[in-house]
Amino acid sequence: MNIVRKIVWLILVAVVATAGWFAWAVLTPTEPSGQVFVMLRPGYSAHRIAAELRNAGVIRSEEAFVLWHYLHHKRSLKAGEYLFDKPANILDIQKRLRHGDVYFHTVVVPEGFTMFDIARAVEAAGLGPAADFLKVAQSDTALIADFAPGARSLEGYLFPDTYEFSRMMTMHDMAAAMVKQFRQVAHQIGLIPTTGDSTQARLRVVADSAPGAPQPGVPNDVERTVIMASIVEKETSVAEERPLVASVYYNRLAKNIALDADPSIIYAELLAGTYQGALHHADMQFHSPYNTYRNAGLPPGPIGNPGRSALEAAMHPAQTDYYYFVADAQGHHRFARTMEEHNKNVVAYRRAMRGH
Repeated sequence: MNIVRKIVWLILVAVVATAGWFAWAVLTPTEPSGQVFVMLRPGYSAHRIAAELRNAGVIRSEEAFVLWHYLHHKRSLKAGEYLFDKPANILDIQKRLRHGDVYFHTVVVPEGFTMFDIARAVEAAGLGPAADFLKVAQSDTALIADFAPGARSLEGYLFPDTYEFSRMMTMHDMAAAMVKQFRQVAHQIGLIPTTGDSTQARLRVVADSAPGAPQPGVPNDVERTVIMASIVEKETSVAEERPLVASVYYNRLAKNIALDADPSIIYAELLAGTYQGALHHADMQFHSPYNTYRNAGLPPGPIGNPGRSALEAAMHPAQTDYYYFVADAQGHHRFARTMEEHNKNVVAYRRAMRGH
């Protein structure tokens, strides 16, 4: 009888000890050493997840983690990248994993960024190589085929905004999110018609407000507007000047005068991989259909990604008889009707720059 009691007693002690250990392992918070990121891939088992967390120093016991998971009816733990930077116990961690409280990387796309700039921003945010994003941006035109069938890339349609992306997203997903934002803004301002509008209406959207004959190789008004907006965006950051800048370029288009837009040369050299960070007089002769000094009309595609203000300016340019503009050394521009006026403005600009 004494032996039986001892066995029962030992079993009871073992159960109490095990329960105590389990409670300690589950309930006691573990403090990570600084910011700890853990990537949990799709298809990971509970055991693999526990091992990843244990190796990262986020939990004390793999066994306790797995046991608690099974005691809660194997509720789904979601894949993703997680940031652990505060003390937490297994209950807290499994709650986060069940909710999919993944870490998001911020990607800021300012107005006027090119697809090359955006690719670097994606890489800087730790979301993957710039080359991978650029490959998608240069090829995945199916995302915009319904309203920009002639587009050669996604340039112009990656809308400037602040984005939150997770590392579980593909480069296609990120580009699609930017295009979705473009689509939303374009609907709001009337650049792209809402669902149900006719195809003919889509091709007429900006025809009444944007002067200038259709350009060869550019199939519809949406694309022409985005191309113009990208040039306007690059030429001035002053919102109230953008309709004036747009009017200059539309007036030049109507007279078949070369646009002479310096940003188009920069973009031509970016495409060719030869841009050195500054323009020189010899660059004006750079051979490219994007060089608006050598080629009359709009370039074949956008030279950056315009924001809402630039898109609206391209859709609704000011009605002027300006054909020229130049910076005034104070962040604005002076506009001119004739070459004589323009030359005077250029002299004034150079004098102001010498004064600075």
